[in-house]
Amino acid sequence: MKPSRLLLIWLALLLAIGIVLGTLRALEVDIPASLISINWGLLLALLALATLDALRLKRLPALRVTRQMPGSLALGRWGEVQLNVEHDFADPLNIQIFDHVPQGLSFENLPLSVQLQPGQTSQIGYRLRPLKRGHFSFDVCEVNLPSALGLWSGKRLLQVSDSTRVYPDFARLYGGQLLAVDNWLSQLGVRQRQRRGQGLEFHQLREFREGDSLRQIDWKATARQRTPIAREYQDERDQQILFLLDCGRRMRSQDDELSHFDHALNACLLLSYIALRQGDAVGLMTFACDQPRHLAPVKGAGQLNALLNSVYDLDATRRPADYQAAASQLLARQKRRALVILVTNLRDEDDEELLGAVKRLSTQHRVLVASLREETLDTLRHTPVQTLPEALAYCGTVSYLNERTELHEQLSAHGVPVVDVRPAELGAELVTRYQALKGAGGF
Repeated sequence: MKPSRLLLIWLALLLAIGIVLGTLRALEVDIPASLISINWGLLLALLALATLDALRLKRLPALRVTRQMPGSLALGRWGEVQLNVEHDFADPLNIQIFDHVPQGLSFENLPLSVQLQPGQTSQIGYRLRPLKRGHFSFDVCEVNLPSALGLWSGKRLLQVSDSTRVYPDFARLYGGQLLAVDNWLSQLGVRQRQRRGQGLEFHQLREFREGDSLRQIDWKATARQRTPIAREYQDERDQQILFLLDCGRRMRSQDDELSHFDHALNACLLLSYIALRQGDAVGLMTFACDQPRHLAPVKGAGQLNALLNSVYDLDATRRPADYQAAASQLLARQKRRALVILVTNLRDEDDEELLGAVKRLSTQHRVLVASLREETLDTLRHTPVQTLPEALAYCGTVSYLNERTELHEQLSAHGVPVVDVRPAELGAELVTRYQALKGAGGF
């Protein structure tokens, strides 16, 4: 409980009058004695009223607050939270509510002001915007009650427990179900590459159509039906994709609102969504993190939820990336041939360790290395040079990029393709490479 502004103003006014009257009396100025008595009387009356008002405030019945919020939120997207306030007050009362929002969530429209009406439940709301992924608990809701005479403000902390999970921003992918697949992928910036064949897996027999090749004709079926029958093939299904995700310190870089690690997660989920729709199995393994995660490749739409629940609370750590240890764990767990997508940020010091790890993986799996490039490198490389510090920054940037390029060329020379893109472009580029591999005959 704390004094209101009204009480402080009255106290200050009466005390100021008392000081003025006392000063005049000390200067032997002739003033009526009744003025001093009246001032003291008003001060004592104010204190008595304040005491009674405080007692009435303490005796106010308790409020009941319940919170309605989504069980999950998307990173960076606004969500709505609703507070329901129930009470037993006999008279209307204006209150203020401040919900204690966990760190990592930004909010709007707090604190909230609402007038409670007798016998009615009041509903108010505010907005939340997650700034990081993970699990967030809401424990306390603060209510400020004014006293009947407005001389006090009472704070009550109500235990209102709720929780929510913040997932990667995956809502836009679900919206893609309403569009044709080709149009949706083109909107994401995915390039459709020309196929080199009609796939490897038999799909069905159908009538021969214009544009079909003679190699597609099934001569036995043609003889039985006495009309040209062609075989139709599709991309091989039931293949496996395994993401090998670096959670080390290199993924902590941040060019915009999202870190490189968040961009990497979004890209993995995007490709997972598309691969699962095409009948492939998707899994994930992390390294250089506090609690390594492993999700074996599985087919079906349910695997997407499993992936989301496995990675929503992951975050980049300060640990260095140990590629050899990650390769050993993957080879021990993944026996069937798969497309292994290593998502990391390659540096020049990775030469020997990374090459050795990739060679070991390549003996059993198809490996694709996705390396995230800091956007500031492209900015510095295209910035006009006018001063000595700018020249030094430019030379350092070019030297660093040249060393990265050399490492990428070494990997390519060993038959390992490398995707070197800015974080925001990773998702579309991975989908493009995946479709190219599927169209070329699979993994």
